[in-house]
Amino acid sequence: MIGSLRGPVSHIGLDNVIIDIGGVGYRVVVAPAVIARLRVGSEATLFIHHLVRDDAQALFGFARPEELGFFELLMTVTGVGPRLAMAIIGAHPVTRLQMAIVTDDLDVLTSVSGVGRKTAQRIVLELKEKIHAAGIAVGPGAVADSDVVAALESLGYTATEARRAAGSVVGVDGGLDQRIRAALQELARSR
Repeated sequence: MIGSLRGPVSHIGLDNVIIDIGGVGYRVVVAPAVIARLRVGSEATLFIHHLVRDDAQALFGFARPEELGFFELLMTVTGVGPRLAMAIIGAHPVTRLQMAIVTDDLDVLTSVSGVGRKTAQRIVLELKEKIHAAGIAVGPGAVADSDVVAALESLGYTATEARRAAGSVVGVDGGLDQRIRAALQELARSR
C-alpha cells in the first residue's frame, strides 16, 4: 500500500494531480485547497489513502496526516464513500468538522455539497463518541474546553449546549474564569 508520495508535480487537473516518481506518474485525487498550493514542476509531498476495490484503484492525497486520518474515519460512516469524504474534508478545516460533530452542529456538515440532513445526522451519530473519546476535536484548547464544559453542565446546561458554547470560545485567551464567562455570554446570545 502507498502511504505517501513525494516528487515533482507534472500535471494539475480539476480534482487531481499527477506526481512523477522514478518515471511513473501517480494520479492522486486531492481537495481544491491542495491544488491551489501546488504548481507544475514544484515538489509535492502528499499523505495517501490507497483505495483498492475489485474494479478500480485510486489514490487520495492530503497535505497533513490529520486530514488523512479524518478522511479514513469519515469513510467508516454508512453511506459515506471516498468522494463524499473528500468533499467534506475539502470544505472545512478538520478541527472545525470535528468540533461540529462533537457539538451536533449539523449546519456545518450540511453546508457541504452532497451532504443532506440525514447524512449529517448519521455522521454525528457514528463519529461523535469516537472523536470525543479520542480527544481529537478542537486541537490545542481541548483540555481547557473540557473544564468549561464541566462548569457549564454544573450550572444546568445540557451537554450539547455546553460543548457548543465551549467550542465557540476556543480562541479566548485567559484563565478558566474568562473562558466560562465568554461561554456564558455566547449562550445568552444564542437564546
